[in-house]
Amino acid sequence: MNTMPQIPNLRLLFSNHPNPSFFLSSLKPNPILNFNNKFSIKRTNSPSSYPFFSCLSSNKPQRYNPNRRISSSKKMAEESKKLGIVSGFNKKRAEGRDKSGPKDLKLKVRKLNPVNTISYVQILGTGMDTQDTSPSVLLFFDKQRFIFNAGEGLQRFCTEHKIKLSKIDHIFLSRVCSETAGGLPGLLLTLAGTGEEGISVNVWGPSDFKYLVDAMKSFIPNAAMVHTQCFGPSPKIDGVLLDNPEKVNDQIKLINDEVVKISAILLRPETRGLKDEFAMKSSDISVVYMCELPEIRGKFDPEKARELGLRPGPKYRELQEGRSVRSDLQDILVHPDDVLGPSVPGPIVLLVDCPTHSHFQELLSAQSIVNYYADVSEEKRKIVNCVIHLSPSLVVSSSDYQKWMSRFGEAEHIIAGHEMKNIEIPVLQSSARIAARLNYLCPQFFPAPGFWSLQQSKCSNEGTDIKLCKTTSAENLLKFHLRPYAQLGLDRSGIPAKAGPIEIINDLVSEIPEISDAAKQVSQLWDGEDEDAGEGITSMESDKNITEEPWLNQSTLPRCLEDITRENVEIVLLGTGSSQPSKYRNVSSIFINLFSKGSLLLDCGEGTLGQLKRRFGIQGADNAVKNLKCIWISHIHADHHTGLARILALRRDLLKGLPHEPLVVIGPRQLKRFLDAYERLEDLDMQFLDCRHTTEASLASFESNYNNKSTSYEHPDENKVENSLFSKGSQMQSLWKKGVSTLDSNISYPIIKNLKNVIGEAGLENVISFPVVHCPQAFGVVLKGLDRVDSDGGIVPGWKIVYSGDTRPCPELVEASQGATVLIHEATFEDALVEEAIARNHSTTEEAIEVGNSAGAYRIILTHFSQRYPKIPVFDESYMHKTCIAFDMMSVNFADLHVLPRVLPYLKLLFKNEMIVDESDDVEDAITLAA
Repeated sequence: MNTMPQIPNLRLLFSNHPNPSFFLSSLKPNPILNFNNKFSIKRTNSPSSYPFFSCLSSNKPQRYNPNRRISSSKKMAEESKKLGIVSGFNKKRAEGRDKSGPKDLKLKVRKLNPVNTISYVQILGTGMDTQDTSPSVLLFFDKQRFIFNAGEGLQRFCTEHKIKLSKIDHIFLSRVCSETAGGLPGLLLTLAGTGEEGISVNVWGPSDFKYLVDAMKSFIPNAAMVHTQCFGPSPKIDGVLLDNPEKVNDQIKLINDEVVKISAILLRPETRGLKDEFAMKSSDISVVYMCELPEIRGKFDPEKARELGLRPGPKYRELQEGRSVRSDLQDILVHPDDVLGPSVPGPIVLLVDCPTHSHFQELLSAQSIVNYYADVSEEKRKIVNCVIHLSPSLVVSSSDYQKWMSRFGEAEHIIAGHEMKNIEIPVLQSSARIAARLNYLCPQFFPAPGFWSLQQSKCSNEGTDIKLCKTTSAENLLKFHLRPYAQLGLDRSGIPAKAGPIEIINDLVSEIPEISDAAKQVSQLWDGEDEDAGEGITSMESDKNITEEPWLNQSTLPRCLEDITRENVEIVLLGTGSSQPSKYRNVSSIFINLFSKGSLLLDCGEGTLGQLKRRFGIQGADNAVKNLKCIWISHIHADHHTGLARILALRRDLLKGLPHEPLVVIGPRQLKRFLDAYERLEDLDMQFLDCRHTTEASLASFESNYNNKSTSYEHPDENKVENSLFSKGSQMQSLWKKGVSTLDSNISYPIIKNLKNVIGEAGLENVISFPVVHCPQAFGVVLKGLDRVDSDGGIVPGWKIVYSGDTRPCPELVEASQGATVLIHEATFEDALVEEAIARNHSTTEEAIEVGNSAGAYRIILTHFSQRYPKIPVFDESYMHKTCIAFDMMSVNFADLHVLPRVLPYLKLLFKNEMIVDESDDVEDAITLAA
């Protein structure tokens, strides 16, 4: 066990410090709470209210027995106090009994405006720099909004650019897969939590789209928020492929009102002769959408109206709106055509998604699109003004596709299918700006983003220069105006200015002149030259007490870190925010990089793949995904797992045709329901393992049976491993025990065996789950590295990483964290918001640090911050002696762990002008959605 040196008693602690009163001033009393779920705070001045003292006051720390059942909350409090953790929790929330009645989320009927003054389509460029999702397209009207595709990152992009998603009425999917719909669950949760009543939305997709909705029901509490509209024939009935492809290519009318007519053509790739089980899944069907605005009536001629006996007044308006009226002075009926000039055809926009050449062949044969071509007879022709191509560049660049594009005459073609020239243009510019500033200050912990170079992009883009018609490369916020008619055409005025790293750093140095010296001082931390650092920056002197802490002068490393190399372990914090993605922080995901031995993911919130590509580059992220050994999910809340399908789908594609094993996904039981339902859409090439089968007791039972060559895997005695947090027979305990059976265990046995082999190859001794206090079936995890042999033949103990997941401080977490090399602990709230932390079963900054101190963890990394702290959370430096604040893309190599806490004062300097909330109000409105 690798722990920090223990100070045996308080007398020695005080005598070794020049200012004993420092401890009393810097360590705040922790609130002791009663457990009647009213969360009233009771403070005490007894020594036990300083939990840090309790962890230092004994040579032999009292250990918690996880097999001992605690029959009441009072006993849990007693166990917590013994371990130095004095906290309460929301029992109803932990048991899943805090949900209010479901909202009646009815679709809001908006009063339409047929004479729209403004209308346009706009590119919402999710995936432009990372190519991880399909770009989204907004169709905007005065009173209505339509979104086409909702890939991962859409919500974060719209937050940054202040696009109000609360105005969305309809969402259309061009395909039903993770690439086009990965951001849908988070978006629906946000809409459902907006305002007091919530907002519902119509979601449209081809055929078996309902399977995606069924999958989302496993974690979206109110399925009524999704009004599903499936269209087109089902691709299969009871597993049998249909033989009527001609019906697929028919034009299907979806919306037809006075504002817009939207119809669809389904494209199904050729499947004759294929017998593969997954030859015809919903994700194989793509859609071409046609959006047709009504014609623009000609100009009203008041002279003709007077000649026909009409007096000025309301009848003029009725005629302009297309209704006939009776003449005031003549016995005739006056029709709109009698007083209006020639009509102008309404603008038409096509959105085309042809993911493969096979889909394109289907498009060529579709008769329902013929009337949109410029080379048909004039009486049948519909003039297309804009075609947005979501097809990949491999398809768009082909000569046949280019010839097909030319059939639309003078239409403007916007190429939105991952053009290589846009790969270095970050979609999330605010996040990219923060990353560049952090890289300048401390490149060791914040490496430069790994985007492809333009030279490589050009090499990869050969053959795309064939231009037989007018084309425009899509850019973020590019518009094509539809109304007013005088502005018909492209509008680039909203495209964000492109600022490269040089411009960002120049602005930083101008804003904080002392940052240049600070960057030099940070680099000296690695050179051993930090003794005299800080003299050049007067503003840093207030932070000198951090570097003077006695702990920071300790040169003792845990045995497991001695002679460790940079190719051993690296922790990459891909997402460090809670609840929902924001401008500066993505939701939870941690990448454990074991370099040549592979990698693991701990939680996988929406946008995880995009974050991997921003950190390692597109090729590097592909390699990381291919080499994944395991994905571990802490609990079923959407901000921790909705990026999972995208990662699994990419891994499936990358390893197609290569020998490999399905990836093991460890998670709570509810997650299996989501994955099983989702696999009806597309194969995810994975094996699921319940977290309960990876607890220490379960794995010990597996080892025992395995060593005895047992043919069946018996689950350990439930009386010994039942949840120790709640009384026997409670709802929480029943959820913990539900479904644990010999049958489940026998199914899990070969998966556990596979997992043991895989993690052994990765240099891990074990992946152990343990229960925590947040919601039903919430877990933390321990990763234990294998022991190694040093140059003298001695045994070096393996390192230990502990991840808390979402939790209140609890005995199980302290026990699991004993002697951890690194504890990654959630710190959702600042210390002043302890009551809110209790109500939502999260932790405060101080509580998280107390857990690490009580367990003797060497380093503590705080993460999962509330989005009310957009850039840097509120914290008290006086107890941060072995702790650091996590940021997105932060990469902590184990060879650098000794330096980690010393960087914190410099990070605070970097954000000295930004210690206030600057997120938009709509983010705060929905802040509790997935918490």
